[in-house]
Amino acid sequence: MHPFDLSDDHPFGPHHLPYGAVSEPGGRPQLAVRLGEHALDLSGVAAGTPWEQAVGEPTLNALLELGPSAWGGLRAHLQELLRDPARRGEVEPHLRPLDGLTEHLPVDVKDYVDFYASEQHATNVGSIFRPDGDPLTPNWKHLPIGYHGRSSTVVVSGTPVTRPTGQRKAPQDSAPTFGPSTKLDIEAELAFVVGGGTPVGSRVGVDEAAGHLFGVALFNDWSARDIQAWEYVPLGPFLGKSFASSMAAWVTPMEALRAARVPLPEQDPVPMDYLRGQGDSLFGLDLTMEVRLRDTVVARPPYATMYWSPTQMLAHLTVNGAALTSGDLFASGTTSGAGAGELGSLLELTWNGSRPLSLDDGRSRTFLEDGDTVTITATAPGPGGSVIGLAEVSGTITPAG
Repeated sequence: MHPFDLSDDHPFGPHHLPYGAVSEPGGRPQLAVRLGEHALDLSGVAAGTPWEQAVGEPTLNALLELGPSAWGGLRAHLQELLRDPARRGEVEPHLRPLDGLTEHLPVDVKDYVDFYASEQHATNVGSIFRPDGDPLTPNWKHLPIGYHGRSSTVVVSGTPVTRPTGQRKAPQDSAPTFGPSTKLDIEAELAFVVGGGTPVGSRVGVDEAAGHLFGVALFNDWSARDIQAWEYVPLGPFLGKSFASSMAAWVTPMEALRAARVPLPEQDPVPMDYLRGQGDSLFGLDLTMEVRLRDTVVARPPYATMYWSPTQMLAHLTVNGAALTSGDLFASGTTSGAGAGELGSLLELTWNGSRPLSLDDGRSRTFLEDGDTVTITATAPGPGGSVIGLAEVSGTITPAG
């Protein structure tokens, strides 16, 4: 279907306009927005505008630094172009079919933090690893728990994921062993792309945080559960998480998700003052993911159940004076709902391997095997009853090196 024939109920119609970076064979990456199965070259359609120089870069970082007024101005310019039949001749020369283009990571990721914002996921993990104790740690409802990841191993969707190697020690083992992970897992997450740098020693409050949120992308924070379990005491995740995190190739603007905002679940106890915010600065997102393993749908996690708002996560990230840099990325942590089919990790879906999953091709899985492909998609309500379809994030496991 030609992009000019797309209606507002198409998942990648003019109401969406996610940003990405694509290249033709032998060419350099160029910024684009997605229209159906086409890419619209931004450097062409933004010529002569205040954003021309920023969108001429191979990543979104320069645009991110310009802030919300520029983001909104560019989006309004693009929607005006696309909805005016008289300007079709200005747009068509800059459209290219996605088939034949290479998709690149659209952000030069400067820093990466992963949070742990799902109460259902945290409760399940606590129940698995601390069956005789409280599922939630005492701090969980007082602050958004997170850890620093490795920005250099954030990769674009479609990049093969090499099985990680490291130390493991099962409870029954007398000593640790070394080798490829045998409990390789997924984490179905939502990543938030940050724009607008701040100096060291400053804070971003909850009410200001939305002005630093450019957009979202589906995210799979691959996890080696056996490596993680042996290493994480006392300092938390390290090699079990830092080998690869996959991000969708297209970033959905926060403005496109305005209609998807929903109230947070009740937060009890009431958070400290710096996490409270005013008005609509606290929000969840009515976004439903679909996780496929070897073409079998194994889960549909609902993001609307997440306990912490993205604005609270960003406020907590900076409350100690940590700086923001345009191109920073933070992720929600695994998205899990209360239902058995709403769990965003194999750790939960198989209850740490004790309940194998049956796949449509006759195979069963506890954790990932070499050759397995995992694909995460999602939908959310858009403006005027339309649908937003977030770009997929996918990866295939390859053997350890």
